[in-house]
This record gives sequence, structure tokens and C-alpha cells, in this order.
Amino acid sequence: MTTQDPAATESDHEPLDLADQELVRDPFTAYAPVRERERMVRGRVQGVDPMWVATRHDDIRTIMSDPAFTIDAATVPGAPVAHRTEQTWQARGMYAGYENYLRAGIFDSDGTDHRRLRGLVTAAFSPGRVAALRPRIEEIAARLLDRLPDHAEDGVVDLIEHFARPLPITVICELIAVPEADRDRWRHRSATLAAGTCGEELGGALAGMVADAHELVDLHTAHPGDDLISELLAPHHDDRLSTDELVALITTLVVAGHITTVNLIANSTEALLAHPDQLALLREDPTLMPYAVDELMRFCGPVVRALPRYATRDTTVGGTPVCAGEAVLPIVSAANRDAAAFTEPDRLDLARTRRSRETHLGFGHGAHRCLGAHLAQEETAVALAALFARVPGLCLATDPRDLNRGTNPVNWHLKELPVRLHAG
Repeated sequence: MTTQDPAATESDHEPLDLADQELVRDPFTAYAPVRERERMVRGRVQGVDPMWVATRHDDIRTIMSDPAFTIDAATVPGAPVAHRTEQTWQARGMYAGYENYLRAGIFDSDGTDHRRLRGLVTAAFSPGRVAALRPRIEEIAARLLDRLPDHAEDGVVDLIEHFARPLPITVICELIAVPEADRDRWRHRSATLAAGTCGEELGGALAGMVADAHELVDLHTAHPGDDLISELLAPHHDDRLSTDELVALITTLVVAGHITTVNLIANSTEALLAHPDQLALLREDPTLMPYAVDELMRFCGPVVRALPRYATRDTTVGGTPVCAGEAVLPIVSAANRDAAAFTEPDRLDLARTRRSRETHLGFGHGAHRCLGAHLAQEETAVALAALFARVPGLCLATDPRDLNRGTNPVNWHLKELPVRLHAG
């Protein structure tokens, strides 16, 4: 594929290796010297065309909201532009032909197509609809906590496997009415897609999830019920989704709607246990919880980087020339620790957004701000409140430095979170 990616604006430094293990292990710290050194640097990923890398908060807000940038490479005028997300999935092992589901999704559309797709599902994730789900989320959390001691060995349990992961996958599967007998398979495949695995394992997981989504569409077409997919299939919609669009939506909802929340719950629990003063503050004032979740998404959120944006014309970002067709990759975790945007950015401060207007980019910004942000916040708030109320003696079962983190450079996450249910 030919690309528009002029080299005239290359940085004086060697391109940044975005798969570097220091960046993967601790993006909040490792991206700091990059952010302080230059406004924009060149980045590379094996099998993917070069990109600009943005790490500063104000630059990323601009990229995410300026009409000079698009998320859909196909809408850039002129010669074809390499779709970096598609290249990344291909390099990881995506089977040929499955790029259609990337192109059909909400995440990878822009302009009229994006407004149409988003408009069809926005109501299901509105603050009011999410608030109505809270009793069910609380019920699921309580049931999982009831069973937590049964999974413990010598008082130690993996909180991800037995609490953080099953909670959001149950919620999202109920929202789209995945049959209960199939949910473990959906959970396993979505976890594989987000874990940083490559090759046949990833290709097979994506193909399997697409096949499952097609079966789910067929099921709800034949037997409509009271769920989001049946609603989208209803004949009263003037502008119904195509089958590929609906399958892409289902896959996106399950993977993004599940994994981000799993990792936010796990990362937040670890952060609070590592900052007992902040945990004590939250215990003393439960009304702090919504602000706490917001701050935790800034401080230890799982989203390392957003989808690339493509310049539709020659422009600049923070004074750096960006030519038409060039891709810019926003590093969200770097922006969320930018001292130009946050007071003492490396300090966890659960009351931060209660008293200030500092805004993180963990859920994105602009037209592509995360569709499921309200749901993720609600699930995390319920999970943390229930967990620390039910298990007041909860503590880490290992040194925080020994926790095993995943290798996905896009998604900062723990592979497991061993906790002790009773201090001792």
C-alpha cells in the first residue's frame, strides 16, 4: 500500500520503540523524559508505518478535537494512507479479511458515519440508563464477593480472576444478551485479544469472537428480546446497522467494555492498597467515590494510548509541522501525568477533581470520547465500594514490585492480583 508519510519533518532523535519494555512496564514514568524532551517525537512499531507520537496533554486534546485530524485513514484526501491500527492487528496475527470489522466499527469511523453509528447506541450508555443498572451491578458484585473465600488458598485469592474480570463481563453480556452458557468463551477470547498475545492465538480468538457475534445477531433476529442487540435490530429504526457494523459493535463492546473496566478495577485496587492514606480518606467519606474513580483513571488507568489520528491537511501540533497523511499516536498515560495540566501529577489525590477543573484523557476527548465511560465508572465505583466494605482487612499478598504485568503496549494491566482477605 502506498502511503503519505513525508520524512521531511523527522525528529533529530532515533525513532521511539513503542514496544520497549520500559514503556510497557511503567508508561507513566518511562514516557516522562520523552514528554519533557520534545513536543512530538517519531515512533515505530514492527510491521507498522512510522508515526508521530504525542505525549503532552494540550497537544493530545488538540489532536482529538481538531477537524484537521481524522481517525479514519480512508478519509484523508489524496493518495491512500496506511491504516496503522489495521497494520498493528495484522502484525499481531489477525487473519486476512477481518480488517473489514475494524473499518466497520465506531472506533474507526469518523464524520457522518461515526455520528450515525454512535447515535444508534448512545442512549444505552447514557448516565440515566447506566444509573438504572446500578442495582444489578451491586447484585453481581455481592454474589462474587460471597464466593471469594471459596477460591482462597491460605487466605490468598487472585482478585482479577474471581472478581475484577467476571463483574464487567457479566454486565456487558447481560446488556447484549449473550447466552449464559457461552459467556466463559466470550470472556476468554476478549481477554486474549487484550493481553498482548500474537500469532495464531490472537488470530483464532478474533475469528472466534466474530463468529460468535454473527451467531448472536442470528439468535436475536430469530428471537428478539429486551436487550441492546434486539433493539438495534428492531424494524422501527430508520437507519439500521449492517450486519458487519453490528458484529463490529458487539466485538467492540465486549472487548473495550470488558477489558478496560477489568483493568481499571484491578489497577485501582492495587493503587489504593499501596496508598493507605487515600484509602482511609475514601473510607471516611464515601461521597468521594465518583471523584476517586476519576482520579484513579488518571493516575493508573489502563489505556496507554488512543487510536492514531491522521492529518487531513498540512498542519502543526504544538509548533511541530505535520504533513497531510501523517499519523499521530496519542499517548494518554503520558498526558495524564503532564505537569503542565495537573498539579503534582505523580501524586494520587482522590479529591483532585472535587476541587479543581483538571481533566484527564483516560476516556479520550472530543467526538470519540469513550462511549462506555459512564458504565466503566459506575462498575468501578460499585466494585471498589463493595470490595472494601466486605473485606476491610484486604491487603496485597506480595510486594508490589513483584506483581506480574502484561506485555500489551496498548493496555497497562496486571496478569493477576494476589490479595490476602485478612491481614495477618
